[in-house]
Amino acid sequence: MKKIGVLLTNIGTPDAPTKKAVKRYLKEFLSDRRVIELPKILWQPILRLFILTTRPSSSAALYKKIWRTNGSPLLAYTREAAQLLEKSLRKKLADDIVVSVGMRYGNPSIPAALQEFRDNDIEHLLILPLFPQYSGASTASTFDAVNATIKKWRHLPAIRTINDYAADENYIQAIAQSIKNHQTAKGKKHLLFSFHSTPQRYVDNGDPYKKLCETTAKLVAATLELTPKEWSLSFQSRLGPTKWITPYTDKVLAAMPHQGIQDLQVVCPGFAVDCLETLEEIALRGKEQFLNSGGKTFEYIPALNCSHAHINMLSEIVGQHTQGWI
Repeated sequence: MKKIGVLLTNIGTPDAPTKKAVKRYLKEFLSDRRVIELPKILWQPILRLFILTTRPSSSAALYKKIWRTNGSPLLAYTREAAQLLEKSLRKKLADDIVVSVGMRYGNPSIPAALQEFRDNDIEHLLILPLFPQYSGASTASTFDAVNATIKKWRHLPAIRTINDYAADENYIQAIAQSIKNHQTAKGKKHLLFSFHSTPQRYVDNGDPYKKLCETTAKLVAATLELTPKEWSLSFQSRLGPTKWITPYTDKVLAAMPHQGIQDLQVVCPGFAVDCLETLEEIALRGKEQFLNSGGKTFEYIPALNCSHAHINMLSEIVGQHTQGWI
């Protein structure tokens, strides 16, 4: 049997909730041509002279609101999920499967994780980005980082990549069950699916991200047997003045109470684990906006994080993509 490595990737996080750490993270993130498709000669002056001189302070303040004793929630959850996934895979598939974490930006980096696999003589490598819905700015960028590292290697392992799992039955069932569990405890209310947004021109140029988000939401809603009036779809976390895919989550939250929706539950299926965008932007800021606009109750349904359903779902996906290797 040849040794198998599973690279579990996520977007990344600053090393600390400080201006210096956030600036370093944002510089790497916003210098990625997959994220910002403007010509370098136009974008870099804007990034260095304006964004990196103003945004790190405000972003650091937001990170401080959700930072925990074990660090960034995104990193802590991703690391724990990797450990649990490795145990699950060794029990189900093979004793010597290795799972490592690599962040697209920040630490632990993708190159560092790949070096661990190389040091362990991994012969088969599966790349699993924790982005259920494919996007050039996230999934493809992850593959770019992998390729940039392994192109320097003389001996390459056999490599497989997972583009998305937006319609995977195990994923849909896991999200649906998480919502059911929450509603069993709290009662059933109008459900808003909020996904990370992306510039409209990326979608116009062929990025399938928006369609994949819509697919996920429709499948989960169908599984829950929701009527069209019982759920909505929106997109959050836009940046800058350019048009992003709509409807915008903040606009939707402000309008809902005036449309007769005063009790709301929000789920963010595009985020595999909780992070700044879910814990601060939705659970704190989004709640405040909804209630200040006239809403009565607001509940954020947590990401799958390190739940048994999430680990089992990831195990099933890995099993599907490692057939023939075991």
